[in-house]
Amino acid sequence: MLLYGTEAVIPAEVEIASLKIIQEAELDDAEWLKSRYKQLALIDGKRMNAVCHGQLYQNRMSRAFNKRVKPRQLTPGQLVLKKIFPHQDEAKGKFSPNWQGPYMVHRVLTGRALILSKMDGEVWSKPINPDAVKHYYV
Repeated sequence: MLLYGTEAVIPAEVEIASLKIIQEAELDDAEWLKSRYKQLALIDGKRMNAVCHGQLYQNRMSRAFNKRVKPRQLTPGQLVLKKIFPHQDEAKGKFSPNWQGPYMVHRVLTGRALILSKMDGEVWSKPINPDAVKHYYV
């Protein structure tokens, strides 16, 4: 009051209209309701704007990531090594090998999943993700 000549108003009172704010602004209820509806309409626009910006950001990030991806084309008959995962029985410790094989690609399924076969011709029934194999060079 001493500094500005009017009573101090906290920001919460400005956003949530109190009786004091309405009386100071000298607005009737109809005008106040119209201004609140306009503000609420703007909130929907701002939300849509934020969603659009988020989608554009995700598209830019995926394009930047996909530029560096080198797709591997695996064909039936190729020799590959299969990764040994930590939950498998073959993973026996820190100094054990990380890859096992060689295996032969028996079939390539839709979505690039692979059916592998052992070198003796025994075919595995479970498909494997192509990220878990790498080329075996003789």
